[in-house]
Amino acid sequence: MSCPAEELKKVPLFAQLDDEEAGVLAAQLSLKKFGARQRIYKAGDAEGHAYVVIDGRVRVSTYDQDHQEVVVDEPGRGDFFGFAAMLEGTAHQTDAVALEETTCLQVRRDDIAALLQRKPLAGMDMLAVLGRQFHGSQELVRVRAGRNPNELIETEATWGERIADQVARFGGSWSFIILFSCVLTVYTAANIFLGGSAWDPYPFILLNLFLSMLAAIQAPVIMMSQNRQDTKDRLRGELDYEVNRRAASDIQGLARKLNLMDEKMGDIEELVRDSLSADRRADRPQ
Repeated sequence: MSCPAEELKKVPLFAQLDDEEAGVLAAQLSLKKFGARQRIYKAGDAEGHAYVVIDGRVRVSTYDQDHQEVVVDEPGRGDFFGFAAMLEGTAHQTDAVALEETTCLQVRRDDIAALLQRKPLAGMDMLAVLGRQFHGSQELVRVRAGRNPNELIETEATWGERIADQVARFGGSWSFIILFSCVLTVYTAANIFLGGSAWDPYPFILLNLFLSMLAAIQAPVIMMSQNRQDTKDRLRGELDYEVNRRAASDIQGLARKLNLMDEKMGDIEELVRDSLSADRRADRPQ
């Protein structure tokens, strides 16, 4: 079905065209209507068509390495999808499904070339739309790539928090215990050996002061590190919950599909049974 020039003027990309140019371009384009949940194209299709939503809503999605569906975009009225594959002349990398009754404007690469020849400034509008889609894809990648709690927390850690982790890590190691034992042994042995001229004779009051000060400083530093560990554990728990929720959703989806298949098989079985009964009645002698 051809596209009326009036509908074409409602699309932001083509709104700058005058009536003559809109009429010429409208003659080249066509309108496609899709029912609810109807597939517009799937990954791997090499038809080279892009679409502009005139009315309705579409879901554009792909699958990650875990075979989980990822919604890339949900274009609505006046939005584009499938333009990257159309401009590159390659197969689509995503799936597009109409979420409701949807009317789309089908665009080919030759149509865009003809438009840019007549209206070069329209190319800036198209680049702006593609730029928004590109930024949306970058944001999606950034969010999904930030799932690792260790990398996320290390990236956001301040200078003081990093020092706290190092102090807690060293203070809880055998290296610290051995080194501190050696220092205490040398300190006490030197003061005992010097006798009356020692700077800190028995009962080593100055040493006790140093140890108390060290404990007073070390305790809150270790608590800071423990708080960061609690944050990591909480983030891991949230991610585990998200994974479990997605797994439960997938299992429920599979259960619904199995139930639907069971119902369809029952319908087919009933049709076959009715067909066999009809054949037997037809074979009986009159």
